[in-house]
Amino acid sequence: MTAVGIDAIEIWTGKLKLDLPNTFAEKKGEDPEKYRKGLGLENSSFPDVYEDIVTMGANAAKRLMERKGLTPEDIGRIDVATESSFDNSKPVSTYIAGCLEQVFDENFHHANKGERKFACVAGTQSIDDAYNWIKAGRHRGRAALVIATDTALYERGDPGEATQGAGAVAMLISEEPSVVELSTEQGYGSADETDFLKPNQQFPSVDGKRSMQVYLARMREALEDFESVAGRTHPDDFEYIPFHTPFPGMVRKAGLLGYRHMIRDTEFEDELEDEIGRQPREAEYDDWDDYEEALRAYMDDLKETEEYQDWYGRVIEPTLSLAREVGNWYTGSVHVARTSALKHAAETGEELTGDRLLVGSYGSGAQAEIHAETVREGWKEEMDELNIDEQLDDRYDMSFDEYELIHDVHDHEKETDVEEFTRPVGEFTFTGWGRMNERKYEYVE
Repeated sequence: MTAVGIDAIEIWTGKLKLDLPNTFAEKKGEDPEKYRKGLGLENSSFPDVYEDIVTMGANAAKRLMERKGLTPEDIGRIDVATESSFDNSKPVSTYIAGCLEQVFDENFHHANKGERKFACVAGTQSIDDAYNWIKAGRHRGRAALVIATDTALYERGDPGEATQGAGAVAMLISEEPSVVELSTEQGYGSADETDFLKPNQQFPSVDGKRSMQVYLARMREALEDFESVAGRTHPDDFEYIPFHTPFPGMVRKAGLLGYRHMIRDTEFEDELEDEIGRQPREAEYDDWDDYEEALRAYMDDLKETEEYQDWYGRVIEPTLSLAREVGNWYTGSVHVARTSALKHAAETGEELTGDRLLVGSYGSGAQAEIHAETVREGWKEEMDELNIDEQLDDRYDMSFDEYELIHDVHDHEKETDVEEFTRPVGEFTFTGWGRMNERKYEYVE
């Protein structure tokens, strides 16, 4: 059976940086450790005046295509996942294709273009669509370009303000991929929820506590559903487990929940019995509240064990390094986490070919998806081509006053005239509006 998966990855981060423990916390009069240890964040990325979801997505896609020696004729579909779209009819993929046609000799008139929306899980859904398109034999030998691009802004003063971020992840989906092969088996957890939504508004309405509960509940359902077709998961099955990462602190909870589930009725639980006892079983309790209280106590003990901390440090922690520096990228979040893990492995000299990842995607509203990926032979060469470290180092470090200005620039309800903080070179830029209020773009040499 022909393998289908991710053949290449490129990342484009917003060109501005906000230092959270210092610049943001100081202005808010808060303890810097609230951001470093609590949220697990150091910096957030923001788009400059001339950047938006189109420019970031197009810049990532251009670099990917040039690096892989591709022309538009090689691409059969362009799918964009975003929850930051500015048009209720015209998809962002058409804008991105229009940008790319400024620099490539051929056009994308033959390519199927679309826009996916289901909060942050839409990037993974777009990959699923491309996978199915190829497996169905409808691709005519062409690859799919999947772009997850978002500007994750919150209203000023919102508790989520510290988790903001902006950037794009471009991925090439093809037969015989170089990075990872996608598993046939998938698991889902989905329900009608109102944990995070944007009813005809730019900035989200969020029930933070509820959102955490829904995230964990849907992840648990998705893992159980995945196991129903792929078999029981085990802590030793996966080299890394990238989760959707709105902020690293949220992943700590998901990681603990997943570990508890995977060690149940295994030698791991047996070995921990003398130290923390066995996991509570629902059948042992007449009262649900008593069961939940016992379960919480067990998990509090579990997270302090050497076994869990070692597993988390090896399997989860390496997926978070990029998120700590860029914040939440909504649809790109889990794909940043995967890249972070593979990047870490390449830098530390690990040999991952043939090893497996377990990818946990989530979108508010709400749906989780879990699937496995097998690392392919060309993964390290792809990671070596990333220039994300240079991008992060080159970001302009904003003062708090400058942050307020740039937030206003990207607030759809405000008209703010602000000079750009950086100079665009070799990239697409937003230049203003056209006669039908469409956004206009041009490539700057």
